[in-house]
Amino acid sequence: MSLKKSTVLIIIILLIDQISKIYIKTHFKLQENIEVFSWFQIYFIENDGMAWGTKISDFVSFISNRSAKIFLTVFRIVAIFGIGYWLYDATRKKGSKILILSIALIFAGALGNIIDSVFYGVLFDDSFSQVATFLPEAGGYDTLLHGKVVDMLYFPLIELDIPEWFPFGGGKRFNFFEPVFNIADVSISTGFIMLIVFNKRAFPKK
Repeated sequence: MSLKKSTVLIIIILLIDQISKIYIKTHFKLQENIEVFSWFQIYFIENDGMAWGTKISDFVSFISNRSAKIFLTVFRIVAIFGIGYWLYDATRKKGSKILILSIALIFAGALGNIIDSVFYGVLFDDSFSQVATFLPEAGGYDTLLHGKVVDMLYFPLIELDIPEWFPFGGGKRFNFFEPVFNIADVSISTGFIMLIVFNKRAFPKK
């Protein structure tokens, strides 16, 4: 798989990811949802941290949320350069198709979420009790590098109440699958899963 084909794939994924996010951001209020099927909803939330909303400041108490956000965004930017070089090197050395495809998917997804983190705070106003505006006259909801990642894909495949007598989580609501994610997350996850499942094909021994 050539670098040119990889670039085309990355651009396609980025377009789908950003178009879907911009549409949700400019048509939905925060936490507004639409049930497409009983097991699938369009549910708008914003993620200010890492996976499942986890923040660096949750683990390192002396770092403020805003400092942790900048650190995370800068780390993502540095990482994307590393992934980009990995993709370039793999195509230059004529690596396996599985390897190049996986790296391209990871790169596209990572870049999609970086765009949110870097620019969305400046490009949109907030979505609390209102539909956000693109390039608002009063300015965005935050500064550069402080944007929130837009998530909207929600699959509540199983929802049930755990009986009170059950020893673990009794009386609580069980929801599978609970995380809300986006196209970029799907792309990253697919790339990683391919590397794990097809590891021997991705890294063939000579």
